[in-house]
Amino acid sequence: MKTSPIRNLARLAVANRVSGIYLALVGGAMAVAALTPLFADSPDASLIWVWPALFTFPAFGFVAWLGEGGWGGDAPAWFFIGGIVVSALVQSLALGAVWQGLRGRRGNRGHLTAAN
Repeated sequence: MKTSPIRNLARLAVANRVSGIYLALVGGAMAVAALTPLFADSPDASLIWVWPALFTFPAFGFVAWLGEGGWGGDAPAWFFIGGIVVSALVQSLALGAVWQGLRGRRGNRGHLTAAN
């Protein structure tokens, strides 16, 4: 039975240990960033959004570049939050592919026996 390419991509991006841990880290950082301004009185509370952006940095750099080019530095919040989500999914896919590649390579080594 052959699985669809979309299902394979989704499995790489979400359904493995490494991607799950990464997505939980980014999701936790986004939850903390969303809740901190509700409970903090400091005007610097909005700077907490730097952490989710840093956790998704290589891909989020492209999103920041698009926001700067498209809106001249005044991009709406939905663009950056959506960019963090998309960047996390792209990087999760890359982590899943690397994880599968490493596990597949380890599994193809074969077993050593006395005859080898």
